[in-house]
Amino acid sequence: MKVLNIISSGYRATLEEQDDTVVWLTHAIKGAGAEVDVLLRGPAANYVVEGQEAAPLTFGARTQRHAPDVYGQVSSLAEKGVNIFVVEEELRERGLASAPRLRAAQLVPKAQVASLLSKYERVWHW
Repeated sequence: MKVLNIISSGYRATLEEQDDTVVWLTHAIKGAGAEVDVLLRGPAANYVVEGQEAAPLTFGARTQRHAPDVYGQVSSLAEKGVNIFVVEEELRERGLASAPRLRAAQLVPKAQVASLLSKYERVWHW
Protein backbone atom coordinates (compact mmCIF):
# COMPACT_ATOMS: atom_id res chain seq x y z
CA MET A 1 0.00 0.00 0.00
CA LYS A 2 1.43 3.36 -1.05
CA VAL A 3 0.81 6.11 1.54
CA LEU A 4 1.22 9.88 1.41
CA ASN A 5 1.48 11.62 4.78
CA ILE A 6 0.42 15.26 4.49
CA ILE A 7 1.88 17.24 7.38
CA SER A 8 0.35 20.69 7.79
CA SER A 9 0.49 21.27 11.54
CA GLY A 10 4.09 22.28 12.10
CA TYR A 11 6.00 21.48 15.29
CA ARG A 12 3.19 19.43 16.85
CA ALA A 13 4.36 18.09 20.26
CA THR A 14 7.99 19.02 19.64
CA LEU A 15 8.43 20.57 23.08
CA GLU A 16 7.34 17.41 24.85
CA GLU A 17 8.85 14.84 22.50
CA GLN A 18 11.68 16.60 20.59
CA ASP A 19 10.22 15.05 17.43
CA ASP A 20 7.34 15.95 15.18
CA THR A 21 4.99 13.06 15.93
CA VAL A 22 4.04 12.46 12.29
CA VAL A 23 7.66 12.59 11.12
CA TRP A 24 8.48 10.07 13.86
CA LEU A 25 5.55 7.86 12.80
CA THR A 26 6.74 8.05 9.19
CA HIS A 27 10.20 6.86 10.27
CA ALA A 28 8.58 3.98 12.16
CA ILE A 29 6.33 2.77 9.35
CA LYS A 30 9.10 3.17 6.75
CA GLY A 31 11.32 1.07 9.00
CA ALA A 32 8.58 -1.57 9.11
CA GLY A 33 8.59 -1.73 5.31
CA ALA A 34 5.78 0.66 4.33
CA GLU A 35 5.94 2.56 1.06
CA VAL A 36 5.42 6.10 2.33
CA ASP A 37 6.11 9.66 1.16
CA VAL A 38 5.56 13.06 2.79
CA LEU A 39 3.92 16.28 1.59
CA LEU A 40 4.69 19.33 3.73
CA ARG A 41 2.30 22.26 3.66
CA GLY A 42 1.20 25.11 5.90
CA PRO A 43 3.54 25.82 8.83
CA ALA A 44 5.26 22.46 8.29
CA ALA A 45 6.56 23.61 4.89
CA ASN A 46 9.55 25.19 6.60
CA TYR A 47 10.74 21.77 7.86
CA VAL A 48 12.96 21.63 4.75
CA VAL A 49 14.63 25.01 5.37
CA GLU A 50 18.27 24.75 6.44
CA GLY A 51 19.76 26.48 9.47
CA GLN A 52 16.91 26.21 11.95
CA GLU A 53 17.94 26.37 15.58
CA ALA A 54 16.05 26.69 18.82
CA ALA A 55 17.75 28.15 21.86
CA PRO A 56 17.29 26.40 25.21
CA LEU A 57 13.93 27.14 26.82
CA THR A 58 13.59 27.64 30.58
CA PHE A 59 10.48 27.22 32.75
CA GLY A 60 11.33 28.09 36.35
CA ALA A 61 14.31 25.94 37.32
CA ARG A 62 13.87 23.51 34.40
CA THR A 63 15.76 24.11 31.16
CA GLN A 64 15.00 22.17 27.99
CA ARG A 65 18.35 22.00 26.18
CA HIS A 66 17.50 19.40 23.56
CA ALA A 67 15.58 21.27 20.92
CA PRO A 68 13.90 19.37 18.12
CA ASP A 69 15.83 18.94 14.89
CA VAL A 70 12.91 18.58 12.50
CA TYR A 71 15.08 19.45 9.49
CA GLY A 72 17.43 16.61 10.42
CA GLN A 73 14.53 14.21 10.92
CA VAL A 74 13.07 15.05 7.49
CA SER A 75 16.54 14.80 5.92
CA SER A 76 16.90 11.34 7.45
CA LEU A 77 13.57 10.31 5.91
CA ALA A 78 14.84 11.38 2.49
CA GLU A 79 18.00 9.32 3.02
CA LYS A 80 15.77 6.28 3.64
CA GLY A 81 14.08 6.76 0.26
CA VAL A 82 11.02 8.72 1.36
CA ASN A 83 10.03 11.35 -1.21
CA ILE A 84 9.68 14.76 0.44
CA PHE A 85 7.26 17.11 -1.34
CA VAL A 86 6.64 20.73 -0.34
CA VAL A 87 3.85 22.99 -1.58
CA GLU A 88 5.77 25.70 -3.42
CA GLU A 89 3.38 28.55 -2.58
CA GLU A 90 3.61 27.73 1.15
CA LEU A 91 7.33 28.53 1.10
CA ARG A 92 6.74 31.73 -0.86
CA GLU A 93 3.99 32.90 1.55
CA ARG A 94 6.44 32.51 4.43
CA GLY A 95 9.27 34.37 2.65
CA LEU A 96 11.26 31.16 2.27
CA ALA A 97 11.18 30.63 -1.50
CA SER A 98 14.88 31.41 -1.90
CA ALA A 99 16.04 30.07 1.48
CA PRO A 100 18.55 27.20 1.41
CA ARG A 101 16.63 23.96 1.75
CA LEU A 102 16.94 20.21 1.73
CA ARG A 103 18.15 19.14 -1.72
CA ALA A 104 15.85 16.14 -1.76
CA ALA A 105 12.77 18.34 -1.26
CA GLN A 106 10.60 18.45 -4.37
CA LEU A 107 8.51 21.58 -4.88
CA VAL A 108 4.91 20.97 -5.94
CA PRO A 109 2.69 23.86 -7.10
CA LYS A 110 -0.70 23.97 -5.33
CA ALA A 111 -2.41 23.38 -8.66
CA GLN A 112 -0.67 19.99 -8.94
CA VAL A 113 -1.38 18.66 -5.44
CA ALA A 114 -4.53 16.79 -6.55
CA SER A 115 -2.53 15.04 -9.26
CA LEU A 116 0.08 14.04 -6.67
CA LEU A 117 -2.61 12.66 -4.34
CA SER A 118 -4.00 10.46 -7.11
CA LYS A 119 -0.74 8.47 -7.16
CA TYR A 120 -1.32 7.08 -3.66
CA GLU A 121 -3.65 4.39 -2.34
CA ARG A 122 -3.95 6.11 1.03
CA VAL A 123 -3.57 9.78 1.96
CA TRP A 124 -3.24 10.62 5.64
CA HIS A 125 -3.65 14.31 6.49
CA TRP A 126 -2.31 15.37 9.85
